[in-house]
Amino acid sequence: MKNQMKKVAILSAVFLAFLSFEIKAQNYKTAIGIRGGLYNGLTIKHFTGGNKAIEGLLASRWGGFNITGLLEFDNSISDVDGLSWFYGFGGHIGSWGNNKSAYFYDPNQPDTYRYTIIGLDGILGLEFTIPNAPFAFQLDWKPVFNLSGYNGFIGDGGAFSIRYAIK
Repeated sequence: MKNQMKKVAILSAVFLAFLSFEIKAQNYKTAIGIRGGLYNGLTIKHFTGGNKAIEGLLASRWGGFNITGLLEFDNSISDVDGLSWFYGFGGHIGSWGNNKSAYFYDPNQPDTYRYTIIGLDGILGLEFTIPNAPFAFQLDWKPVFNLSGYNGFIGDGGAFSIRYAIK
């Protein structure tokens, strides 16, 4: 609990420090940040033109990590400046540990056993870019379907991301 409070305090301080910088609302080219949810990690999003963006994620969970690449389609919500909804798809590769806190724990495998996972991802969410500030906030749901390693559908990939626009 104390670590979470410390993270919130640090993020708030960083947010306030950068409010003086400007970007065009909803028109950043590239932004980097952090992603919090059941999969915690780093995110980078880059618009390639029109409403298309690519997003890369490096996330950790269950004693392992995932690298995910997504193609996303952004759609402005005209009633609110800076707000858009998006959807997309992609894939991931990574490794998870066999631990008792994971719902895929296999008691027939040693605790040091690793699952190498490869799979498909979907994403659906909302993004808000603060007008005249270099920050974007994203709330999304990212279900996955693992094709190898621990096979099957996992639908609990919701997260909140905060990104700082670098371009």
